[in-house]
Amino acid sequence: MFKEFKEFAMRGSVLDLAVGVILGAAFGKIVGSMVDDILMPPIGRLLGKVDFSNLFINLSDKSFDTLAAAKAAGAPTLNYGNFINTVINFVIVAFCIFLVVRSVNKWLPKPPAPVTTKDCPQCAMPIPIGAKKCGHCTSAV
Repeated sequence: MFKEFKEFAMRGSVLDLAVGVILGAAFGKIVGSMVDDILMPPIGRLLGKVDFSNLFINLSDKSFDTLAAAKAAGAPTLNYGNFINTVINFVIVAFCIFLVVRSVNKWLPKPPAPVTTKDCPQCAMPIPIGAKKCGHCTSAV
């Protein structure tokens, strides 16, 4: 069983997947920081000095000024500001991944065009692959 597991773990696709997951997690942290620390403060300021991470709906009877105070008191809340930050974070991560995949696809060689013709054995003119008779010399193919 150990030998089978070793063969499975050492296959290229499993190692590639592991590297991809690790890089993806690190990339997600970078983009998360960019959203939370660089993008959201100016957007919040443009929208009237709103801190999205502090937007919440209090579901308890008591009143709280901040989300941190509500959480400290154990009050139930709907944290829609955090949800907005997460959605924006996702959109930016997805767009960045799209840009990376798009640029990598430009580097990769394009697959050859599918063969749709063959040469007639009699006259050497190109004819469709499925042809049974040459349209140029009328010989059977």
